[in-house]
Amino acid sequence: MPKRDLTLAMVGSGGDGVVTMGEMVAQAAASQGLNVIKVEAYGPQIRGGESSTTVRVSADDIFAQADEVDVLIVFSWKDFARFKGEITTASNAIILSEAKDETEVDPADLGAGPEATWIKVPFIQLAQESAGTTLAKNIVTLGLLSELFGLPQEPLRRAIEKKFSKKKAEVLQANIKGFTAGIEHARGIEHDLSAWKLEYEPGEPRLLMSGNEAAAVGAIHAGCRFFAGYPITPSSEVLHFLSQWLPRVGGSVIQTEDELAAIGAVLGGSFAGVKSMTATSGPGLALMTEMMGLASMAELPAVIWDVQRGGPSTGLPTKSEQSDLWQAVFGSHGDAPRVVLAPADVEDCFHAMTDAFNIAEEYQIPVIVLSDQNIAQRKETLSMLTLDHEVQERVKPADEELVDYKRYKDTPTGVSPMTWPGIKGGEYQTNGLEHDEYGRPTSMFLIHEKMNAKRYRKLRPIRDEFHFIRRYGPDDADVGILCWGSSKGPVKEAILNANARGEKVAAFVPQVLYPFPKHEFEEFLKGIKEFIVMELSFSAQFYKYLRTFLELPDGHTHIFKRSGGKNLTVTEVEEIIAQVLPMADTKREVMV
Repeated sequence: MPKRDLTLAMVGSGGDGVVTMGEMVAQAAASQGLNVIKVEAYGPQIRGGESSTTVRVSADDIFAQADEVDVLIVFSWKDFARFKGEITTASNAIILSEAKDETEVDPADLGAGPEATWIKVPFIQLAQESAGTTLAKNIVTLGLLSELFGLPQEPLRRAIEKKFSKKKAEVLQANIKGFTAGIEHARGIEHDLSAWKLEYEPGEPRLLMSGNEAAAVGAIHAGCRFFAGYPITPSSEVLHFLSQWLPRVGGSVIQTEDELAAIGAVLGGSFAGVKSMTATSGPGLALMTEMMGLASMAELPAVIWDVQRGGPSTGLPTKSEQSDLWQAVFGSHGDAPRVVLAPADVEDCFHAMTDAFNIAEEYQIPVIVLSDQNIAQRKETLSMLTLDHEVQERVKPADEELVDYKRYKDTPTGVSPMTWPGIKGGEYQTNGLEHDEYGRPTSMFLIHEKMNAKRYRKLRPIRDEFHFIRRYGPDDADVGILCWGSSKGPVKEAILNANARGEKVAAFVPQVLYPFPKHEFEEFLKGIKEFIVMELSFSAQFYKYLRTFLELPDGHTHIFKRSGGKNLTVTEVEEIIAQVLPMADTKREVMV
């Protein structure tokens, strides 16, 4: 069988260039029309330390990173030890390690079986002899990998030339020599690895983007012209990207002193008539809670891109988790309506961000886009043709609405005519106090009740208009799975595998988490015999959130929940499916 799907992992210390190596492999593969998913992992330190890159390259469609690694490249086994439990090799994997590293390795720590192939490679020596510096060992490795496993060799050579084109000519030539040395060394390896060569037909180049980049592009497309934020892992790339590109389209970016200032500036920009946003992670979102209440009370459009990471507190800054859900949905003093969206892959980040601005502008409400590190920092291939989405512009009130202008006019939809400074007749007073229709402060119970009802009234039309849902599998499934966010990828692959085996398994993946698409979900449940909720939250936040407004199938609901820190795998999904399928006619509750 030709090898149409190949996963490589590279591990080393900071400065070894494993991240650069993974990026070059991904770019070269994307240039040939291959499908790519690339993820990176780091220790929690600011500089230095261990790092790894895993790249899945496939001639076929892929939806998640692979559970197992086909090819493992290790510059230091000491560094690899810090990724124990996160990088698992296939039992018959090819393992390439630095010849000078004599560290004893237990194959069980990798997942490697007796059929694995272990090859010592003098990466350091080859780099020193060919390029004159040990720093070129990553470039040597690229040459070796391209020859051994059929990775696009010429595109890799061009990527090296591009990377070093601004350096001195001798630096570029030294790295080309290193690349060539890797190719020559591969040709001398005695093991027959021909069965591991990737076979594919070159196609049209594909765009390679991270979720954070796609979100930033979506924001620009949606008309965002003001960003205020404080850098925090793993969302900082949005600030980096927009600081470079937003000024080119007439926008502005400020790096504030903290997250409190960031969300305050966003509300100021929105009040002034400019589409505005910020980006943060869980600890920053916690600091924004009070200002989100202000956005709800003042009915100001605001978009918050939250990239979840392991928590609580500083937690796991570089690892993914789905544990900001309660904070996003419920985190506020008082009754503060907001909308919570959840992109499920990199391309989805573009569309979810555009929808976030559309909802915020049309319904004058804060919108949280709840991504996670697995989506935001991984890179995927996609078609540029998919980066298109209808945009809702801010609407100026009609002239008759500016006569005796009521900024907070009580309407059937809850949406009032909104002005901004400079519109004659549209002046109004607002702050964080409860107010009447003119914006004048009041503490009267009757008005507070009326205005609370007005603000929450917006959620119903939002639920009716924005209910993008992914559904996989047959309508008459024996087992149904509900998941959200980055869990979609491994769940989809597991369901496609199950359906190919003749198993009736289906999935429901909502993009809008709040207000939840209750009616569509209840339709999905009809005919489902057993039901699974899947999430990366130790306390089962998603399951408990659903129980606040849904009656889940009594005795037939099963829960898969665990901490983040390691991404959900296809194997885990398949294992819970295998446990639940035989229970089609029994009443049991499973906790995994």
